[in-house]
Amino acid sequence: MTNPGPIITGFAHHRVPASDGIELNVAVGGAATGTPVVLLHGFPQTHLMWRHVAPKLAAEHTVICPDLRGYGASDKPADPDGTAYAKRTMAADVVAVAKALGHERFALVGHDRGALVAIRAGLDHPETVTHLASLDVLPTLDMWEVMRGTSAAIGFHLYLMAQPPGLPEQLIGASPDAFFGHFLDVWTRDPAAVPPDIRAAYLAACRAAVPSIVADYRASAGVDVTHDRADREAGNRLRMPVSVLQQDWGAALGFDAAALWSAWADDLRHSTVSCGHFMAEEAPDVVVEAIRDLLRR
Repeated sequence: MTNPGPIITGFAHHRVPASDGIELNVAVGGAATGTPVVLLHGFPQTHLMWRHVAPKLAAEHTVICPDLRGYGASDKPADPDGTAYAKRTMAADVVAVAKALGHERFALVGHDRGALVAIRAGLDHPETVTHLASLDVLPTLDMWEVMRGTSAAIGFHLYLMAQPPGLPEQLIGASPDAFFGHFLDVWTRDPAAVPPDIRAAYLAACRAAVPSIVADYRASAGVDVTHDRADREAGNRLRMPVSVLQQDWGAALGFDAAALWSAWADDLRHSTVSCGHFMAEEAPDVVVEAIRDLLRR
């Protein structure tokens, strides 16, 4: 029997219809009668990043962990016009997947790229997203505005993958394990948090998804900024309770993260953490408690 690789213990995997005729790979588990919580992974990861958090939440909730479009075992559609990986499109995937699983409303938690999808879902679908948690990002428009000077070198990958199709894919595809592995190394304070089998699974998934991962990032330098700017100009805000966990990037890059977030959400709790970027793997109990606190609001 073929070894399926790492899984989230106690969760079943499904192919679930999303938007635009694609399907996402989704791990589902937990209490059938519990309120639904959707967990969205970040870069360079898959739904496996929730392997410690999801089982703890599953005691009280139905927990849904998709691979985002373009990542993991989910479909990876082509991007001919630059909108296939817009966060608006990816947010529509999440809403469609939850509905296909029987949930018209749900709480939404996102890390890194998944947090950008979650923010867009909260702005576009306020009647659907009941609570929102963001782990270690700023909204896209704010992210670009704080990246300046030599300190912006920390986000070199953002600029690389923002380039027109061709060169980024060629450069990253020439040595994908070195590229994606770099982030697993430098963004982790506790290397044991991403053990060899999980690291191998992440690298294999990214290796097979270079064009779609680049397209996801390219969208964040184009159409996603357009959507964020339109919301800012229209005064559109996140209407649900919002919790944010972040490393103290503001101290390093010279901005007030809580103040930036306050411009997007009225009911906001903003906290900094002492672990590395991959907080769901390095400090899962902190993340679980933050989610439970959010769901009590």
